Amino acid sequence: MNARAIVAAVVIVAGVWCGRVAAQGFAGLGEQAAGFADVVPGREIRFPDDLGPHVDFRIEWWYVTANLTDADGKAFGVQWTLFRQALAPGAEGEGWANQQVWMGHAAITHAGSHRFAETLARGGIGQAGVKAQPFKAWIDDWTFASADGADGLASTTLSAKGADFSYALNLKTTHAPVLQGERGFSQKSERGQASYYYSQPFFNVSGTLTLDGRDVAVTGHAWMDREWSSQPLASDQKGWDWFSLHLPGGEKLMLFQLRSDGGAAFRSGSWIGADGSMTSLASDDIVLTAGARHDVAGRSLPVAWTVEVKSRGLKIDTAPVNPQSWMGTIFPYWEGPITYSGSHAGVGYLEMTGY
Repeated sequence: MNARAIVAAVVIVAGVWCGRVAAQGFAGLGEQAAGFADVVPGREIRFPDDLGPHVDFRIEWWYVTANLTDADGKAFGVQWTLFRQALAPGAEGEGWANQQVWMGHAAITHAGSHRFAETLARGGIGQAGVKAQPFKAWIDDWTFASADGADGLASTTLSAKGADFSYALNLKTTHAPVLQGERGFSQKSERGQASYYYSQPFFNVSGTLTLDGRDVAVTGHAWMDREWSSQPLASDQKGWDWFSLHLPGGEKLMLFQLRSDGGAAFRSGSWIGADGSMTSLASDDIVLTAGARHDVAGRSLPVAWTVEVKSRGLKIDTAPVNPQSWMGTIFPYWEGPITYSGSHAGVGYLEMTGY
């Protein structure tokens, strides 16, 4: 492959993602998706098959966030994300005719710094992809993959690096993945937009972060989200606020709201028992109130929130580990570890887009 071909590929990939920024909904996720598969209720989520890609849908992602501490109790957050976007519907082409583009995001956050990296790839040439069994997701030398001969997600490794950081983590769980929404059908608006969505919020983590050449041993908890769709947002939904919380009794809580241009928000969530059982939360059961704002990358963002789940007696105030957790990527957003206190106390992650 010559240098001109490489440059052309990078321009094509970057152009696709940059075009998403200015399109309908955050990152173009509200655009019509003619020719791609529809998300409909009743589809069975199957493992290990649904660990792998779904190229008849326009977009999907494999998303891991981790709340970690070192031996002194210092808090860290780690992010690893792989996105797949189809340029066009239809059977996959071979080699450079393949219409899939891939994008990876990685970050390490602590109170003193937020470091992130982004990488782009074309499909069809082996530079990025996902295999269901044995599970492996990769882009360049970043990987999220089954380890120790384990099936599925029971034992995995997670690694990535940027200019001034890297990490190598081991993730283990004995829990099955949790199907979000209605057995994996996750509604995103009153007008029918939806995704297929499941999570693995029960990872125990150990491993090493490397910052400025110094290794830091860490342990903690990680949460994987897995979604695929063709049009997950309505055209007027400009962004979202998403929370994943590790509760002190071993339960997990996922909440999101999708904000529209008119100011209304579509809310949904799940209360996940320590045994992995899931209860969907109705919109009117969830109260999300933006609190203190912070100037981040020329924007005013609500980095602190009051979160209430009325049916569970939960009312908490969240605070960012680092309010400057800005992902200055092709489509920029805020993502970082949080702490919370109130009726419950613990750690989690917050993602905010469209600000």
